[in-house]
Amino acid sequence: MWDRRSGVFMHVLILGGGVVGVTSAWYLARAGAGVTVVDRQPAVAMETSFANARQLSFGYASPWAAPGIPLMALRWLLQRHAPLAIRPTADLHQYCWLVQLLRNCTAARYAINKERMVRLAEYSRHCLDQLQAETGIRYEQRRLGTTQLFRSQQQLDAAAQDMRVLAATGTAYELLDRDGIARVEPALTRVLDRLVGALHLPTDQTGDCQLFTERLAELARGKGVLFRFGTTIQRLLVEGGELTGVEIDGERVRADHYVVALGSYSPLLLKSLGLKLPVYPLKGYSLTVPIRDADAAPRSTILDETYKVAITRFDQRIRVGGMAEVAGYDLALKPRRRESLKWVLNDLFPAGGEPVATRFWAGLRAATPDGTPVIGPTHFRNLWLNTGHGTLGWTMACGSARVLADQLAGRTPEISTEGLSIARYRRD
Repeated sequence: MWDRRSGVFMHVLILGGGVVGVTSAWYLARAGAGVTVVDRQPAVAMETSFANARQLSFGYASPWAAPGIPLMALRWLLQRHAPLAIRPTADLHQYCWLVQLLRNCTAARYAINKERMVRLAEYSRHCLDQLQAETGIRYEQRRLGTTQLFRSQQQLDAAAQDMRVLAATGTAYELLDRDGIARVEPALTRVLDRLVGALHLPTDQTGDCQLFTERLAELARGKGVLFRFGTTIQRLLVEGGELTGVEIDGERVRADHYVVALGSYSPLLLKSLGLKLPVYPLKGYSLTVPIRDADAAPRSTILDETYKVAITRFDQRIRVGGMAEVAGYDLALKPRRRESLKWVLNDLFPAGGEPVATRFWAGLRAATPDGTPVIGPTHFRNLWLNTGHGTLGWTMACGSARVLADQLAGRTPEISTEGLSIARYRRD
């Protein structure tokens, strides 16, 4: 890949070694760029990508900001197993982000944001399918879809708006009654009396995000990508409207272009440049349990709309993931959240998992107030962003990285990039 401005071979420095950073490295190297990835951890996918909910929810891609969420958030304050918790901090950025989130809780904005997310997610599915065909990468994947469960008629009725967006973008879906739920997920036959219906998204997939990232990193090394682990990124160095380097462990590291893919930590690094990136950490939890009875476990991914919890099948394990705490950068493991995840699992699949032997984990999902990630250029000539994917980092990773690589190479991306860059916040 050649830098059109300098006419020389392009070197790109990627800050962040999670699934978004590694997919960015893969597609840039595939396009011919020299790439270096730096991360503070000893290996790739050691933070948010480590034990996420496992789903590749291309059709389910939806913003948290939706009509009715403000009222539901007030009700959740009184619920033991509430999917959302807001814990005030001294950080003004938290309150600014929440105000922006509330502004997006209208029907009109929800429709715009949903379309942007589904557009990118469906493209990402296409890119992942191509990647699998090209490399044969394996990561415990399953292609049995996602089933979004509705416990109330109100939830079922509200799905009509999502189905309109899915139809407009050509995304396959099926509305299920109780018999349909039993057909798609036989283990739910035991609890059908608690459900009124479901939305099945047959093109969705599951897999192990950490394993995917590790194996893609190995493939990227084969294309010349260098990884520097255990490093501390201290600051970005700017002169004359462009970056001149990144200070890493006291050393100035130079490149032609720089990509910030640091998830929730992206706005902290960019703040010194005057770039106001509206990304805030949504703390989520996961519980991984061995399967007790395969016939009583889910076949693929279940999304419980009431509790915003995903239950996903591994080969020999079940992972339960969900919850969203707006509480800054706190990573403490709270027993109450563990109990909530275990309760949802036992409520839907009481004989499926063995809850005694579990791995409990928490991570920070980098969320924008409108749900759409921030991908593309900034007003600094050689600084690029690929962050803010929220709960859909793996789902959108390949598509985001491909769009970014095309933009950096001066090619027109295969999908519209309207509403994907940081410029949308200047307009709003």
